[in-house]
Amino acid sequence: EQAATGGSHHLRSAMFRSALIASAVATASAFAPGAVLGVTSTTRSTSAVGPKMQAMSAAVPFLKKPSALDGSMVGDVGFDPLGMSEVADIKFLREAELKHGRVC
Repeated sequence: EQAATGGSHHLRSAMFRSALIASAVATASAFAPGAVLGVTSTTRSTSAVGPKMQAMSAAVPFLKKPSALDGSMVGDVGFDPLGMSEVADIKFLREAELKHGRVC
């Protein structure tokens, strides 16, 4: 009976090691450079074939920069995660912030 439990423990240990190695390989491959698809020559300009980059917000780097927030107002750093500056007048929004005490 002890041989059966010892073999079972060895099997679980081997499975754990295999899972640990597989996760380490998957993690390492996430940081490996990938192949560029569709590029056959290195002499072509990347600006001719690559996507155009949009200006990103300085306050929320993963969102595009709102067009109404150009930095002309004091404290304007492009923070508009809900896109309210596209819907309402920026001066009205600024006045509402001041009225409700959200800008110091």
